[in-house]
Amino acid sequence: MLEFRSIFVALINKSHQTSSFHSSIIKLYFKKHQLGICIMRAFLSCFSLKKNKQNPQYQEAIILASETSFTINEIKALYDLFKKLSNCIYDDSLIHKEEFHLALLRNSHKQNLFADRVFDLFDVKGNGVIEFEEFVRSLSIFHPNAPKEDKITFAFRLYDLRQTGYIEHEELKEMVLAILTESELTLSDEEVESIVNKTMMEADSKGDGKIDQEEWKELVEKNPALIKNMTLPYLKDITLAFPSFILNTDFEE
Repeated sequence: MLEFRSIFVALINKSHQTSSFHSSIIKLYFKKHQLGICIMRAFLSCFSLKKNKQNPQYQEAIILASETSFTINEIKALYDLFKKLSNCIYDDSLIHKEEFHLALLRNSHKQNLFADRVFDLFDVKGNGVIEFEEFVRSLSIFHPNAPKEDKITFAFRLYDLRQTGYIEHEELKEMVLAILTESELTLSDEEVESIVNKTMMEADSKGDGKIDQEEWKELVEKNPALIKNMTLPYLKDITLAFPSFILNTDFEE
């Protein structure tokens, strides 16, 4: 089975030489979790890969292809994946949070900070569901050809839990604790606080106790591995990764 690398590890990943939060937590969390598993669960493992006869409107596909890194045939493949995911619980062709959780966590009621944050960022309209256009545009950020700035911004927004435009100490701590809980790992309060403090010291160049977008960008520039895994190689040509999705397609390039 083809594996995607993790989206979430991209947001905390750093080189093994650094002693900060990113390198420390990755070893703990992603020993158990890789997005090769999560993404495949999200889009494939819960569902049959039978051919779906429904297609998005051709004009919509043209617009999405012109405004994202995907081709029309790749959008067709994404549409088939979207249809299977969006009709898992509710037959309305919209991805609800329960369906998102079921796909990522195999449990529609399990609470998970990362799944919630990614869902919220995909739900651009903020109406509690993910529509197809939101699905494509959000996934496009993880395309190998997507602008680096988009990846940096998405990563920042993931950590900005309260949407204040800053990543604060408590938000970072919440993310650390969420990772540990999901990994069924335990660190002392002192160890958690040490990880958070070291990260804040490294990133907070202005010394105001929070990380703004400029500081985040500087951190990423110094540690490019931080967003390395926000690139999903197989999105570069999803029709090759999943060729069955374009058999007899009505779309033409």
